[in-house]
Amino acid sequence: MASRPCLLLLLGALGALSYHNRMAYGISVRTDNNHVQAEEFKEAILSCRPSVPKTITPRIEWKKRGTGGVSFVYYNSAFTGDLKGRAEMLNIGIRIRNVTRKDSGEYRCEVSAPGKQAQDLAEATITLTVLVASATPTCEVPSSAMSGTVVELRCKENEGSPASEYKWFKNGVALVETSGTGSAKANITYVLNKKSGTLLFNTVSKTDTGEYYCEAFNGVGLPQKCSVKRMQVDDLNVSGIIAAVVIVSLIMALCGLGVFHAQRKGYFSKESSSGKNSDHPPTASEKNFKHTKSFVI
Repeated sequence: MASRPCLLLLLGALGALSYHNRMAYGISVRTDNNHVQAEEFKEAILSCRPSVPKTITPRIEWKKRGTGGVSFVYYNSAFTGDLKGRAEMLNIGIRIRNVTRKDSGEYRCEVSAPGKQAQDLAEATITLTVLVASATPTCEVPSSAMSGTVVELRCKENEGSPASEYKWFKNGVALVETSGTGSAKANITYVLNKKSGTLLFNTVSKTDTGEYYCEAFNGVGLPQKCSVKRMQVDDLNVSGIIAAVVIVSLIMALCGLGVFHAQRKGYFSKESSSGKNSDHPPTASEKNFKHTKSFVI
């Protein structure tokens, strides 16, 4: 009785094994590199090496998985889509010429052939990453600043893949990175972030005056730099401000004394009274004088 269940389990295992062998009967696929990197505008090779019996002619298909789903790259013995005219077959692998950043993605090589009882299928997946060199960065450097204030210089570019890192230069000399500890960094008054490209002065001083530029680099191609810009840092002229305030106060005081003196002398009252006299109507005696004069004549 105990041997019967064991026999059933053995038969089930043999059946599952035979089913698995039937699905992959005589076909296997491997690739030389599951993760391919290629610089933009150069070529990339996606290898796919099948193992198929000589008596079988396999069916070859290539597909690409993107944000919009899975699409055919090579179908019915011809390339489709963006690779049409830019790719060729190497055995059953692919050589892509003049790759662009749009070619990045996950590719799948599928090999199928008729099996004993069903269609056999094997596949290999390759990820293509197109490397893009850094572009010329944009630098933001203030032309002037007052000592003791907070000043931030910015450097950025958005084309590079992988993302660029940044290095700042003052008067042609690279500034020391501020990450880490040590006596060499004890006197540094700025914070340089090579990931974001910012150069921050928490309290800028006259010694920070100079010509600045930054470089962007990501290991692809040559580093790219922005144009040189000068930052002038000046001290706050406290004595000049005080002198200007004193002069303005004196002028206002003199104007006030002049107005007060004019009021004391009655200049404003005389002008108002003379204006009133010139505008009042003639009196009765003036009228009589005119009539008398005309009568005598």
